[in-house]
Amino acid sequence: MAQAVTVTQLTKMFGAFTAVDHVDLTVEEGEIFGFLGANGAGKTTVIRMLCGLLLPSSGSGTVNGHDIFRDNEQIKQSIGYMSQKFSLYGDLTGRENLNFYGSVYQIPARQLKERIAEVTETLDLAEFIDRPAGPLPVGWRQRLALGAAILHRPKILFLDEPTGGVDPVFRRRFWEMLYNFADAGTTIFVTTHYMDEAEFCRRISIMHQGRIVELGQPQALIAKYGQPDLQETFISLISEKNVNG
Repeated sequence: MAQAVTVTQLTKMFGAFTAVDHVDLTVEEGEIFGFLGANGAGKTTVIRMLCGLLLPSSGSGTVNGHDIFRDNEQIKQSIGYMSQKFSLYGDLTGRENLNFYGSVYQIPARQLKERIAEVTETLDLAEFIDRPAGPLPVGWRQRLALGAAILHRPKILFLDEPTGGVDPVFRRRFWEMLYNFADAGTTIFVTTHYMDEAEFCRRISIMHQGRIVELGQPQALIAKYGQPDLQETFISLISEKNVNG
C-alpha cells in the first residue's frame, strides 16, 4: 500500500534542546494513525514539521509525496490541519470563516459555495453556520474547525488534540466522522490524550522525550505489556522509560 507519510531520522533542535530525536515513521494511505504521548513529548513539533510549518533540523521525509524540506507550500495545499486551539476567527460567522479558508485554498467561488454546502451537511453545521464562531460551545467550534480543515478535500488530515474539552457524546460523533473520512480514502493522523479514542486507531505510536518508544496495533500493544487496557499500557511504558532513561 502507498505511504501517505514517511520520515527517517526526523530531528528538531531548539538551541541545545532536542524536541524531536531521530524519529522513524510511516503512515499508510487511508489509515487512522494515533500519535500518543504526554505533554511535552514532541508530538506537536512532529506534526508542525509534517505540515510544512516548521523546518526539521535534520532527517528526511515526505507527506503526500512532497519533501518536508523543499515542498512546504505543496504540503500545505494537500493537507488539512486542525490545531489544539480553536484557529478560526471568533468575530466571523462559520460561513464567513469557511469562505475565508476557501479563498486561502484558492477554491473557485462557485465550487466553494458547493463545498461549503457539502461540509455543512456532512458535519451537521446548519444550526450554527451563520452564527459568530467565538461564542459557540466548544464542540460546535471544533466541528466548524474540522469543516475548514476538510473544505479543500485534502488527502490527509492532521488533527492535534481535536476533542480536547468536548463532551463524550460529541467525541463519539467526531470519531464516527473520522471513520467515514478514512473509508473514503482520507488518511487521518491524530494526537489524543484519550486512550479510549486511541483504541479506535488502526495503529498507534507512543512518544516519550522526543522519541517513539513503541508502535503497533492497540490490542497488540496491550497484550505485549500484559496490561488490562491501553491506558495502563501507556502509563506502564512511560513509567518504565522514566525509571530506566
